[in-house]
Amino acid sequence: KYVGMNPVVVHGGGPHISATLKKLDVESHFHNGLRVTSQEAVRVVEMVLAGSVNKNIVSLINQAGGSALGLCGKDANLLHAKKVELPDGVDVGQVGQIETVNASILNVLCEAETIPVIAPIATDSEGQTWNVNADTAASEIAGALKAEKLVFMTDTPGLLRDVKELSSLIHQLKVSEIQELTDRGVIAGGMIPKVAACQNALEHGVQKAHIIDGRVTHALLLEIFTQSGLGTLVMH
Repeated sequence: KYVGMNPVVVHGGGPHISATLKKLDVESHFHNGLRVTSQEAVRVVEMVLAGSVNKNIVSLINQAGGSALGLCGKDANLLHAKKVELPDGVDVGQVGQIETVNASILNVLCEAETIPVIAPIATDSEGQTWNVNADTAASEIAGALKAEKLVFMTDTPGLLRDVKELSSLIHQLKVSEIQELTDRGVIAGGMIPKVAACQNALEHGVQKAHIIDGRVTHALLLEIFTQSGLGTLVMH
């Protein structure tokens, strides 16, 4: 924000959700990188994401001198979703696929020098609660805003050809290479929704998508303002 960008933050909270579900003895598992979410689990997901995780991030930004406002997809009808239908027919419960994004509220906040911080909980016309994969939500929001960049901050250096070898980082990935790398198992696990989200954002008018290591100090500035960057740049 200080250097003139208008950041919109979309966050997940997987480890926090897993820990809380375990504590409350609510069963949960993953299928193709998506959390299978029962009616009972979605209440916990909403509590953790829209409650504690969202407000922690807002508080940290405000402490650092910014002005942040926390939202979830239910606020101002920001995110409307329908049930995800997977190609393999597996029912993943209350997992939503975003149909519409009300970008106008985000534009108002950005113009008011406020940083929106969004928990990826969506609703529908019946007021149901949908758990949306954070990467997918970020991609749809970036597309709706026609954002210049979509940046995924992860706990890995980026996309690696060999997960055991840090030097195998793929610095640039073309959309045309995604299918082949997925077939070869290079893009696997949690990287599947991330890379798919990059591709989706580019198809919806976002200029560039990045996957970077959020553990590196000033990772965002290094990726955007240095020639070499530090993660994987996904582009057409």
